[in-house]
Amino acid sequence: MIKKVVLALVAGSIALSASACNTVRGAGADLESAANEVDKEM
Repeated sequence: MIKKVVLALVAGSIALSASACNTVRGAGADLESAANEVDKEM
């Protein structure tokens, strides 16, 4: 369980840093999509 959470956080961090979101709204959308993917995995 903890490994999945850590993996999801790392993957989310990589996705956020790889995508060049220029606005706070874009960053929020990225975070929301990452959170949705984590929810799907659990």
